[in-house]
Formats: sequence, C-alpha cells, structure tokens
Amino acid sequence: LANNKNKMTNESSIKYFIVQAMASTMLLFSILMIQMKYSMGWESEIIPSMMISSSLLLKIGAAPFHFWFPEVMSASSWINCLTLMTWQKIAPMMILSYCIQMSTFMFLITISSIIIGALGGLNQTSLRQLLAYSSISHIGWMISSLIVSENIWEFYFIIYSLLSLILVLLFKQSNLFFMNQIYSASNMKMEIKFMMFLSLLSLGGLPPFLGFMPKWIVMQSMIE
Repeated sequence: LANNKNKMTNESSIKYFIVQAMASTMLLFSILMIQMKYSMGWESEIIPSMMISSSLLLKIGAAPFHFWFPEVMSASSWINCLTLMTWQKIAPMMILSYCIQMSTFMFLITISSIIIGALGGLNQTSLRQLLAYSSISHIGWMISSLIVSENIWEFYFIIYSLLSLILVLLFKQSNLFFMNQIYSASNMKMEIKFMMFLSLLSLGGLPPFLGFMPKWIVMQSMIE
C-alpha cells in the first residue's frame, strides 16, 4: 500500500496498519482471556464470542466496523483494492467460520452491513469507494452464507471475487477512478462500457446476472 510518491497512499497504509494491528491485539487478548477463564464451551458465552467475532469483523471491514475500509480503498491502487476486497478477507472469515453461530449480535452485524453498504454507495462518485461499500454489503451476505454452510460461502466468495476481478481489470485498463470519467471518456469502446455496465449490475446482484445466483442460494438456504 505504501508509496513514497503519494501522500494519500501512505496515509491509507498507516490507517490499514493501525486498524489491523488493533484487530489482531483484540483477537489475541480474547484468546488469552478464553484460555484463562473458559476451558470448554466458550462459544456459548456471549462476551468472548463477541470479542473474537468483533476483532475478525474489524479485520474484514464489516459494519459497524467499516470506518477504515472506504478511506483505505479510496487512496489505493486498483490492484491493492482488489486485494483488500478479496484476498484479505479469506483468513479472517475462515477463522470466523469456526466460532460463528446465529445470534442477535451476528444478525445485527449482517443487517447493518447490508444496509450501510447499500446506502453508503448511493451518493458516491469515486469508483473505489463505490466498490468499498459494495464489498461491505457483500460481507453481510457472506456472513449469512457462513452461518448456513461453508460450501455456500465458498461459492459466494468465488463468484464475488470473479466479478470484482473483472471490474478492477476493466477500471485499471481504462485508468478510471471516478464515475464521470466513464461518461466523458470519448476514446473508450462501447463494448468496454457495456461490459462495465453489465459487471456492475451483476455485482449488485440484479437478476438474471451471475451475481444474483449466490444471493438467491443464500436466501433459499436460510429459509429452509
């Protein structure tokens, strides 16, 4: 993330480091507390379960622990944005899968992530922040899928990563960072604009595009 030529990038790298260090400290403190106080069955206890979940949710940028994510994304390169949206979430969510269970806390996290991600992206002109809020919304869906089944989460994550990869490569190739650049780019081919449009609709989960399929599977599994 760090880049000596760009002060904004350096600032975002420091923010990322501080947040991740704080989340790791919380996680280690929670593990130590569990080792000292709870020998078995700590998953059913509210406080340790919430502490471990909160530290992992802070790492992945789920609402209401999302304060750092759009800021870091807005000052990062497209490749770093792709890493933050996809690869960076794998390890925390894998750990979260071992201790996650349906509770009021996780229900509120899921709902708040979906709502804040949807509302936060409404007035965005920056494409990177738009994808950041989209990622927050998808985190809510991924947590829901993780509660239901790890296989569904894996499928959801693969589809989301694929769509994010396509969009990031298109934006990087066209050197786009803001919404108005898409409309004002006269030298951009219509096919690329059309592909961007379809990819954004698919990432938003609009039927009958690919992005709707994992959401539909999650909803169907939760109903069953």
